Amino acid sequence: METLERVIERHPFLQGLSHRYLLLLLGCASQARFNPGEFVFHMGENADNFYLIRHGKVALELYTAERGPLTIETLGDNEAVGWSWLVPPYRWNLDARAIQPTLTLSFDAACLRRKCEEDHDLGYEMYKRFTPVIAQRLQATRVQVLDVHRVHA
Repeated sequence: METLERVIERHPFLQGLSHRYLLLLLGCASQARFNPGEFVFHMGENADNFYLIRHGKVALELYTAERGPLTIETLGDNEAVGWSWLVPPYRWNLDARAIQPTLTLSFDAACLRRKCEEDHDLGYEMYKRFTPVIAQRLQATRVQVLDVHRVHA
């Protein structure tokens, strides 16, 4: 069985991160499993963790009164789930629901924020990795909003 340290070292999202920072991440890490239909998190709740998918699929959803849950984006192997842990007020902006059996690396957000405050270079590395994720999620949300308005306009 692979150690948690080895799993973290091998995850593509963390490739190129120095071994020193990988060890800091290890101190905040665990593994989490989600069954199909199980929520990873709910919009408005505290963003206490973020997740790196090892295997599986997670739908990012926004609930609308007219259409029910609207899938903004579907994430799969090696992708990051959740950036709200990094940006105050640290609350989820969407729902995340497993649509397949999903195995993740889970990182305690408060633990990692503390480590980023103590080591600004680590914080900069995390911001560099999550900024493209934030931009991608905003673009996916924009596309879905345009689609909803086109259908109902």
